[in-house]
Amino acid sequence: MDVDEVVEELYRLPPAQFTATRATRAAEARQAGDAPAARRIAGLRKPTLAAWVSNLLARRTEEAGQLLQLAQALREAHRTLDPDQFRTLSHQRHVVVAGLAREAGRLARQAGQPVSGSVLHEVEQILHAALADPEIADQWATGTLTKAPAVPTDFPGTAPVAQVKQKPGGPAAPARGGKTRDTAADRRRARLKDAMKAATEAAAEVNRRDEAVRRAEKEHERATARRSAAYERVEQLTARLGEAQEEQRAAAEETDAAARRVKEATRERKAAQRTADTTSRAVRRLSEGDPGH
Repeated sequence: MDVDEVVEELYRLPPAQFTATRATRAAEARQAGDAPAARRIAGLRKPTLAAWVSNLLARRTEEAGQLLQLAQALREAHRTLDPDQFRTLSHQRHVVVAGLAREAGRLARQAGQPVSGSVLHEVEQILHAALADPEIADQWATGTLTKAPAVPTDFPGTAPVAQVKQKPGGPAAPARGGKTRDTAADRRRARLKDAMKAATEAAAEVNRRDEAVRRAEKEHERATARRSAAYERVEQLTARLGEAQEEQRAAAEETDAAARRVKEATRERKAAQRTADTTSRAVRRLSEGDPGH
């Protein structure tokens, strides 16, 4: 049995289905004689609802890449940028996390498991933790997170590295190997510039996707309302058609009954006419033979 495939299957399932499916797969591994696989499967931990929702997002390559790319830019910014620039990028972090959390909620609804605002808030905390800690980011990216990790209080260090101020009374002494350090700093600044550009583009893309999701949800709501109205109209017309068909059947039965009555009355009239004709002829014969006339 391929345990990795089982892991992938289990952590894609809604949490309510996790335990029963895990037991089934572990039993299948034991029946196949693969005790190590059975033990590994049985030891898999059921994810919390928020962890499962965040795992849905982690399996989306583009969204996961955006978050991890932003995390790299933020960690680089923490080491090199001035406070104003770092605050700008930190604001971007909150925008991206909020957008990704909404996308995670949409994925959960698609999977048949709508979640509450409190669960989405917990998802945001997971994403913030992934942004702050590379180890948490790596774990989240596997799509097998089982619970929300503790959110680090800050990125490594407490603030962006400040520039060393020149002491009064003379220029600062050049550092040893200054040219090499300048070159390294230039490369680092170039990488940071690229990372910031990528993070900005990622945030913009998240905002565009978020707006697209809102538009799609509104269109879905309108379409659902139209469909409900159409179903109701069909039900009304169907009911009216049934009533009309019932009236048609009743009218047909009355018509048939009336036709039978007309036929019977016509027959009786003919019989009465024959009787009247017979009696009239008798009266005439008697009258013609009567001497008093």
